[in-house]
Amino acid sequence: MGIVKISDLMHENLRVAGTALSRSINAQAEHWMRVGMLTEMHPELDHREICQLLIRAELAGGLDIAGAVTGQLGKSSASSPGKH
Repeated sequence: MGIVKISDLMHENLRVAGTALSRSINAQAEHWMRVGMLTEMHPELDHREICQLLIRAELAGGLDIAGAVTGQLGKSSASSPGKH
């Protein structure tokens, strides 16, 4: 875990979106990062397909960047335990 510096405006955007969607600021930021990461890795997918990919990844043990690249959605054996 680490600290990421973001602008005050982005923090406010996260707060508003998180409140509207019943997520904490950190959970909203992580959601946007996951969606953005997958969108960059798979530009051919639309938002619905990205959401389905996230659900399949969660069912397989969580999203791991190595798995997202290779198409294996679960966490790799090298990943640390716990939620991503």
